[in-house]
Parts: sequence; C-alpha cells; structure tokens
Amino acid sequence: MTDVFAKVALGPLLLAQGLYTRWVTPRLPEAEGPRQGGHADANGPALRLLILGDSAAAGVGAGTQDEAMAGRLVAGLAGDFQLSWQLRAQSGLDSRQLFQLLADGPAEPFDVALVSIGVNDVTSTIAAAEWQARISRLIEFLSDRFEARHIVFLPVPPMHLFPALPQPLRWYLGLRARRFNSLLVELLDGLEHCTLLATRFQPAASLMAGDGFHPSPVLYQILADEAAQVIRQRCGR
Repeated sequence: MTDVFAKVALGPLLLAQGLYTRWVTPRLPEAEGPRQGGHADANGPALRLLILGDSAAAGVGAGTQDEAMAGRLVAGLAGDFQLSWQLRAQSGLDSRQLFQLLADGPAEPFDVALVSIGVNDVTSTIAAAEWQARISRLIEFLSDRFEARHIVFLPVPPMHLFPALPQPLRWYLGLRARRFNSLLVELLDGLEHCTLLATRFQPAASLMAGDGFHPSPVLYQILADEAAQVIRQRCGR
C-alpha cells in the first residue's frame, strides 16, 4: 500500500490521530546555550562547520547545547581541527522553511554543513518527489552561497518506531519516512560532496526524549560520533 493510497483510505483517522498526538505530546524547548563558537587550540587544519535544520539540529530533547547534536559534534571535532562553528536551526522547520531561514540570514563560507531535515515534511502533505526536489535545491544553495565543500545529512528517522505515535498513524508516517529516505539515497548517490549518515537505531526509551518523539542526549552522542567520523574522513583527519 502506497502512502497516497493509505492517506485516501485512512485519511479521517490519520487526521484525527495527528491532531490528538499534537495535543497530548509534551512540547519540549530547544536546547539552551551558545549557537556559535570556536576552538583554535588544536594543531589540525582549520574547519568551518555549519549545523542546520529542524528540532533535532536545535537540540530539542536535550537540556543544553553541550548535550545536543551541535555540542556533541563540536566536542568530537575540537581535538582534531581549529574549529569555528555555527548553528542555524529552529524547531518545526520543514525543507521550504529551512531554505528560507538560510536565505534570510548572512552568507558565510563553510567547509562542512550538517543537515537535519525531513520529519516535518513527512508529517505534512508534500509529495515525496517534491521533497527530493527541495533537498536538491538546498544542496545547490549550500554549495553556491555558503561554499560548502562537504554536506552531511542525517537520515529521516524511523518514525514507524516512535513511541509517541499511535497506530495506524505510526505505520503511515513510517512508510513516508522510508520513502523519503529512499529518495534521499537516490539523490545523494551521484553527489561526491554529499554523505548520508548510515545510523540505524531502534528508538528504545533510553534513546528517546520524554516526549517519545525527539532524541535524548544519548542518541545525540551516537549521531554526533558518526558525523564526526565522516567529517574526519572527508577532511583528512
């Protein structure tokens, strides 16, 4: 069953479950702390890092940025690079809104961009093919305006395993998430300067925040460790 057919067949139930889930799910804040900084005490090469995207990039599920994706990744790279970094992220962003956030902000050169986007597209009505086209435009924008030499994407998470979602909404969103990931793999496969993290995880209670929807600091560490490994390989360390 495709997601389009499922939406037609189960539309009223999915809509009701979506509204109910939004109503009862706790709304966690973005992680507190600085969104830019530098570490120049290492002996390695200079590295300009941009972290961007949705609530996962903004650190929802962690108390501070040190415990979130940005802080974990910066800590993992600081010993190998003369690092300068910046976080541009906002909870609730979809791919169109992320593009606009970047377009409205200053254009600065970065060596590496780490992107977390897709969950809010999955929960919207956008077609998977249109999402793929938006990501293609985002890659071009990051490469041209921000001079990003390497772009690393977090995969769309396995939403069919999110404990906060009831069935069949969980199944339906998981179906869409897998479809979005397939198109992301297809898009990035021919782009040498782009990498999709291969992280595969089961959203057990220890890995998820209290809302059952966002990563916990434990999961942020897992994602950051893999991203740091990819960046070291890409940037020669």
